[in-house]
Amino acid sequence: MRTDFDRVTVTKHGTVALLTLNHPEVMNAVSAKMIAGASEALDFVSSPANGFRALVVTGEGRAFCSGANLAEGPAEGAADIPTAIGQRLDTLYHPLLRKLRDVPLPIIMAVNGAAAGIGMSIALMGDLIVAGRSAYFVQAFARIGLVPDGGSTWLLPRLIGLARARELSLLAEKLPAEKALEWGLVNRVFDDASLLDESLQLAAKLAQGPTVALAAMRRMYWESPHNTYEQQLEVERRSQRAAGGTEDFVEGVGAFLQKRPPSFKGK
Repeated sequence: MRTDFDRVTVTKHGTVALLTLNHPEVMNAVSAKMIAGASEALDFVSSPANGFRALVVTGEGRAFCSGANLAEGPAEGAADIPTAIGQRLDTLYHPLLRKLRDVPLPIIMAVNGAAAGIGMSIALMGDLIVAGRSAYFVQAFARIGLVPDGGSTWLLPRLIGLARARELSLLAEKLPAEKALEWGLVNRVFDDASLLDESLQLAAKLAQGPTVALAAMRRMYWESPHNTYEQQLEVERRSQRAAGGTEDFVEGVGAFLQKRPPSFKGK
């Protein structure tokens, strides 16, 4: 079953939602229309009424996302272009990235082809990032006289270290999937033809897990860089107490004692 949004689709695969950026004519470049569609799609996926327990994000055609759709940005020559660029970050990109951060489901980013500029920033929002062998990442901002955005200057140093983050941003060179795996930017690399199937299988495994606890793990890791060790111990205490009150915890312990696979319900 497929549900269409503006330049985005959501396809149901059991309890896994496959969200596809769907403007292949421009290699899924991000526009205001796509952001509106993606925001609606994430609300749809996150609604408990729809029964999803994991999310895969990919791109239609030969690219994950080629960056911002410059043809649909501020008009060339307009006097307020600098202001407009900042406003687009505030009103379009940042709300979408925050919504991805706050999705109460584990997210797998299945990167096919190019993940450039803001497209790379979107890809980095995954809990697991997998890529096709022909995929590549590029911080393309320097090529057009801009600076990295979409949270990439926060995420990249934490994922691959400051030296490599600077290299990607200053040189704006392509980072192939295999090198991204070597650097620790992605979790796994698959043949292009099997990327989507492998991603859906990983997501199905997550969807069978204790998804209340998995959602709490997402929040804990997002909070961790801001906290001291003592503060993070307190975050763990609160989160563990909440997880200990779930039906999944009772099921997990029972399954362990009875030496059988658990049957988690996400409750």
